[in-house]
Amino acid sequence: MEDFEPIIIAFVCNWCTYTAADLAGTSRLIYPKNVRLIRVMCTGMVDPQYVIKAFLEGADAVLVSGCHPGDCHYINGNYKARRRIKLLKEILPQFGFEPERLRLTWIGASDSGAGCPDQGAGAKRGQIENGNLIVICHLSFGTCFDQK
Repeated sequence: MEDFEPIIIAFVCNWCTYTAADLAGTSRLIYPKNVRLIRVMCTGMVDPQYVIKAFLEGADAVLVSGCHPGDCHYINGNYKARRRIKLLKEILPQFGFEPERLRLTWIGASDSGAGCPDQGAGAKRGQIENGNLIVICHLSFGTCFDQK
């Protein structure tokens, strides 16, 4: 039997995270094929309905990623996203989804991949264990996230 490859839907900010992914692409770096990028102008426009719909349609995890706090091109969009994600994590169990399957991260346009830590314990990029998203490491984005 093949190894399980979770489907990760990533809502990414046009100005920072998507730009970092584009920069990585021009550098010929590759991100995992199980990550589906959806470019939005700002993480502040990611409606909770989008996240719930992604889960209902089979996503194993959802990542919302944008500019670092204070660097938003729309002034306070990332703060708005942070509040929405916090509230969304509180209501996800009512829909039958574990809140650990949703992550909010900040990736700047110029973040580089030099600092990716060893994932250890045989963890793979995007691995889901017992319903928890263990590691997301987007070498193409240049930033690693230990999501234990």
